[in-house]
Amino acid sequence: MGCCMSCLRRKEDDNLYRQLLADNERDAISALLEYLENRSEVDFFSDGPLKALSTLVYSDNIDLQRSAALAFAEITEKEARAVSREVLEPLLILLQSSDQEVQRAACAALGNLAINDDNKVLIVEMGGLTPLIRQMLSPDIEVQCNAVGCVTNLATQDANKAKIAQSGALIPLTRLAKSPDLRVQRNATGALLNMTHSPENRKQLVDTGSVPVLVDLLSSPDADIQYYCTTALSNIAVDAENRKMLAATEPKLVGRLVQLMDSASPRVQCQATLALRNLASDALYQLEIVRSGGLSNLVALLKSQHEPLVLAAVACIRNISIHPLNERPIVDAGFLGPLVDLVDYTDNPEIQCHAVSSLRNLAASSDANRRALVDAGAVTKCMRIVLASPDSVQSEISACFAILALADNLKARLLAMGILDVLIPLTRSQNPEVCGNSAAALANLCSRVDDYSAILKCYPGISDFISRFLAGSNLTFEHIALWTVIQLLESGNDQVCALVKADIDHGNISLASASASAGQAAAPDPGASSPPADSDPAAANEIANLVQQIVELVK
Repeated sequence: MGCCMSCLRRKEDDNLYRQLLADNERDAISALLEYLENRSEVDFFSDGPLKALSTLVYSDNIDLQRSAALAFAEITEKEARAVSREVLEPLLILLQSSDQEVQRAACAALGNLAINDDNKVLIVEMGGLTPLIRQMLSPDIEVQCNAVGCVTNLATQDANKAKIAQSGALIPLTRLAKSPDLRVQRNATGALLNMTHSPENRKQLVDTGSVPVLVDLLSSPDADIQYYCTTALSNIAVDAENRKMLAATEPKLVGRLVQLMDSASPRVQCQATLALRNLASDALYQLEIVRSGGLSNLVALLKSQHEPLVLAAVACIRNISIHPLNERPIVDAGFLGPLVDLVDYTDNPEIQCHAVSSLRNLAASSDANRRALVDAGAVTKCMRIVLASPDSVQSEISACFAILALADNLKARLLAMGILDVLIPLTRSQNPEVCGNSAAALANLCSRVDDYSAILKCYPGISDFISRFLAGSNLTFEHIALWTVIQLLESGNDQVCALVKADIDHGNISLASASASAGQAAAPDPGASSPPADSDPAAANEIANLVQQIVELVK
């Protein structure tokens, strides 16, 4: 605060100048000097100190206004707590000054106070945006920097974001993002980033032409600007319409993001990867990322010791792996080992889910990839952890098992591994996805196998799952159970067939229950106000057909 005090003292000692001051101004200067001498004991936001500052603010003397503005700037830098309207009013008056020194200090003071959430809301409610936007257009770099910094702080408050967008601030913010001054660029891109957290604001950013500027600034040498721009673009890419726009207008985007995955800044790497993850929600970008050389960076990031980077990378590869044309390139790029390693990343179930889902995608349409997954130890590791995993991880693993169980050439290996020992308990899950996936995998493993010894060993558990599914009211589950019965009866194995027929004869496998539920679904009560949620005539007919097939097979 030395500059303010010296300024005040200089003017106090100038007799000629003192004669030009009103009595209340001289009193305010004297009081403020006294307060400043004992600043550690003074609350400048109340009573006497605030009154003294306000007197200088409302003075017609520009030097006094400057002193007040500088005093506010230094006081708020050290104490940015929640304040009242009475504190903000004189600051907003100073903000409207035509003097650049006053503008600089007033914007700085308001930006300091805007760190506090309560103040953020109050500043906007009191009309602070209009003068701040005007100051953003100032020819003075310091004024620009401080004004934009204040808007950046205000934009972190959800209640303010829509108001800032509606105030006309996006156009000057976009313009200042291209400023030759790095500080202004940082503040402007930070403000634009803060405006990307709602679909409405993202649309306005697109409409005001902010996107090309953000893409260009990906090439900035400044890591902060890179971070703000990658994060903003990542948020913009959440919306499908925006992704279409980016695909049509920004051909350099993917290449620049791929380069930034190799940044020296982990947070830039992370946000560039997340931006690619969001873009890879579309098939076009899934292919483009691979064509742009993104796989080599991604596989390296999977091995990072920095968990956010690992999460971003595995989420990105999950999306990329959805495209069938990417399956082989991903396997050839060496992803299987790192993905399998991440399966038991128990500290972060989200990483586990993305890893298993990626493996499932890779196995979706390629026998070679399915074999490669098994050879890489994916099944062994999944079996080891699945029963102790949360529902989200169990759901992904059971879905992966269901895909692998479709491969006739893998069934013997899967059965020999003891996969039924985990599938049967999973059919008891309270999570419908886990339950259904596991049952579907189990049903597939009962079909077209040469050696039924594993099935015979686990038959009591298989019979139990069939019985439970038939006793329920879920038509999909009933369908799986009946289809499993048919596979067992068509196995050609005398022991298996005898066990199934005995269960049917003794009522352990109740075809009558399935027929009854199918009948209810096909012909719901006409007196009911609305049909039951699970009513499905087509599914009911399929159930009835399966029951009839079983009856014929038993005969």
